[in-house]
Amino acid sequence: MAHRALIRKFSRNWLRLDRLERQLKDYVDATTGLLWQRQAIFMSATLLTAFYFDPKISFISYTGVLFSEVLDLIAARRVRNWNGEGQGKALSFLAGIMFNTLVSSVAICLFIIMVAEQQTQGGHFTPLFFLFAAALFAAMNNHQILPALFLRLIIYGATFTYIALMDILRTYPPIDTPPWLEFFTILFVMYFIIDISIQFLKLYRAGVRQLEELRREHERTLAALTVKSEFLSTVSHELRTPLTSIKGSLDLVNKGSLGEIPPQLAPVLDIAGKNAVRLANLIDDLLDLQKFEAGEMVFNFEPLDSNELLQEAVDANSGFARSLGISVTAHPAPEPLLIHADRARMMQVMANLLSNAVKFSDENGHVDVRLRGTETEVIISVIDYGVGIPPESEDRVFGQFSQIDSSDQRKVGGTGLGMNISKQIVKRHQGKLEYISTLGEGTTFFVTLKRDIPETEED
Repeated sequence: MAHRALIRKFSRNWLRLDRLERQLKDYVDATTGLLWQRQAIFMSATLLTAFYFDPKISFISYTGVLFSEVLDLIAARRVRNWNGEGQGKALSFLAGIMFNTLVSSVAICLFIIMVAEQQTQGGHFTPLFFLFAAALFAAMNNHQILPALFLRLIIYGATFTYIALMDILRTYPPIDTPPWLEFFTILFVMYFIIDISIQFLKLYRAGVRQLEELRREHERTLAALTVKSEFLSTVSHELRTPLTSIKGSLDLVNKGSLGEIPPQLAPVLDIAGKNAVRLANLIDDLLDLQKFEAGEMVFNFEPLDSNELLQEAVDANSGFARSLGISVTAHPAPEPLLIHADRARMMQVMANLLSNAVKFSDENGHVDVRLRGTETEVIISVIDYGVGIPPESEDRVFGQFSQIDSSDQRKVGGTGLGMNISKQIVKRHQGKLEYISTLGEGTTFFVTLKRDIPETEED
């Protein structure tokens, strides 16, 4: 019963498909990553033993080692091309690696035994050192698959024992002679290698557990983000239709299309209309955010004159600025500056920048919008002379649902999404959205885009 329980525990811990896939791929990555290092070690050992011992035996043994390396490379390619599905496939890869381990270990040990057989006196330092190096290399780099590591160490251990007993079986020396000392020393070395293997195995297991926990946490985070995105999309679409009707009705009432508005109702209806606009903007921002997160935001790129874009943006937002007592002035470039951009999306970026500049300007303040070009870039600057932004606030400036002034006493509200969406739009234009600010003196936002230089007839 005990051995059955042990087998069940082994199967549960080591033959689970996801864990076995990770172990197989880690193993082949280590095997291929250290290929040339192993070849340098094998070739050095071959040349050294060929010089001091029988070169024929050395090169024949090296051929066997090379054969095992070819088997490892074939197995590595198969595992790397595997899609991670199928328990039977995983077990066949494991069986192949076990066979390759057997071939490799036997080839290395036969090489070492044949070198030891050629030493008739002076101990077996050279072959034992080679075997120690091979065992240590396996403990450090082949601990991902426990059965393969055990198989290799068992074969190496048997070879250690055989070489240690060679001189004892030849001469039957007394217990207090050097051959017995070498034998007990080899036993200690074997224990050391086993202990090292266990330590590396524990470290690898701990690393695998941490990776699995991170993967589970990542999956939980993705699931939460998916739920959030679906919720925002559903709520936004469900709110948009009734809000459009409400906003349209309020617009008709406020314009007097349905008759004269009683004086006592005018302020209330005006507030309702403004809040309907704010809600509509919020829903539009939420839908844009959801499109970006889902990768569904569509752009219609075309050649645009940035001077025209600048003036159009200023004209479109001047009314809002005047309602807060702020003036906005456009400073176009002296020459045409073409960009390859989506007009509607760039107008959205400019509206967000101008809206922020106006909100954070002092009463009766001023906002400048400047355009300049370099040989390769077009730079739009939106400059306000208001309160400024505190240092190290970039995460809040470009974050989602975050605002520099989030207090209830702020002058003008907002969704906290405009700058985040603007940055994503500019990024999709292969541009940059940055700012510099001095607290109490104002802020300048820069939109940097690639300049679209038309080809001349000579070009």
